[in-house]
Amino acid sequence: MDLDLSDEHELLRETVRAFADERIAPVAEELDREHRFPYEIVAGLAELGLMGIPIPEEYDGAGGDTLSYAIAIEELTRVDSSVAITVAAHTSLGTMPFLLFGSEEQKQEWLPDLASGRKLAAFGLTEPGAGSDAGATRTRAELEGGEWVLDGTKIFITNAGTDLTVCVTITARTGEDEISNIVVPNGTPGYGISAPMRKMGWRASDTRELSFESCRVPEGNLLGPRGAGFKQFLEILDGGRISVAAMGLGLAQGAYELASAYTREREQFGKPIASFQAVQFALADMATEIEAARGLVYKAAWLKDQGREFAKDAAIAKLYTGELSKRVVDKALQLHGGYGFMDEYAISRLYRDQKVLEIGEGTNEVQRMVIARHVGL
Repeated sequence: MDLDLSDEHELLRETVRAFADERIAPVAEELDREHRFPYEIVAGLAELGLMGIPIPEEYDGAGGDTLSYAIAIEELTRVDSSVAITVAAHTSLGTMPFLLFGSEEQKQEWLPDLASGRKLAAFGLTEPGAGSDAGATRTRAELEGGEWVLDGTKIFITNAGTDLTVCVTITARTGEDEISNIVVPNGTPGYGISAPMRKMGWRASDTRELSFESCRVPEGNLLGPRGAGFKQFLEILDGGRISVAAMGLGLAQGAYELASAYTREREQFGKPIASFQAVQFALADMATEIEAARGLVYKAAWLKDQGREFAKDAAIAKLYTGELSKRVVDKALQLHGGYGFMDEYAISRLYRDQKVLEIGEGTNEVQRMVIARHVGL
């Protein structure tokens, strides 16, 4: 058993960390305050090849493995969750369906722009009445004269309305007991995109409500076999949980580092508060749990890269890091005292960003359901 990362993985970590510290950290608070999408940062990430890490080079991706992707998401979230979810949603949800289920013609059409980061894509699964019960989707697609006619609504969709977005892949009922995935290009008549939704956290990421009213797309926009949509999006979510687990890990690491630095500088009773046992024990607990979380995330990524069953481990990692990040960021803000409640301190942004890690890509309750099934319950 070798628990050391390869030189390539270590170099990737250093590269992403340097970019995050130099390019993202100085503007993260401003982007959050203004609810402004980070176009310049996305362009920089694209230049580094970080917008399509697990996509093969033949489609203009980086040809990296899942562990590389998890490390990159971890390092981005350490500084800013909005940037991290932009990359994660684009890669796991926007791009991977084309790689996993698209025909060669569809791959050639869409993947080069997406994997290179020149364009973004979204995945429309959640509906106002179908969240955890994603199989209850009501969006419908009827085949008429060689075209799919779409009617329905999607909500909480990431990356759907940016200036870079070219398409969304949505789940729709193509029969009474049949769900399929269909690609809808941006700008298609009948496809409506709301104004950006206002959020408690992830404020610099793009989140929209989508509507489809007699929206017509070619029959060839079906992604994968008709009726395979339910199975497909479950597979997509399994992989996506690794990236969201990496976000929980990265946010916890970032909160820990902020608390560690602050407590070394903040003095009370004539000495740095990091010299007090209560503070030291809080930081020690954080470090311990973060190390455990890193093992869970990296194991899930490694299993996927080995071509082995990873769904249970991805759910475990996602559940654990979601709840871990809450514990860590709460302790970290407490150690900042009153200053942690002020927006000019980064810990307040991390505190707001954390909550959705227990909701997105399947709630904590859904993760427990998945894990329970995998252990035979």
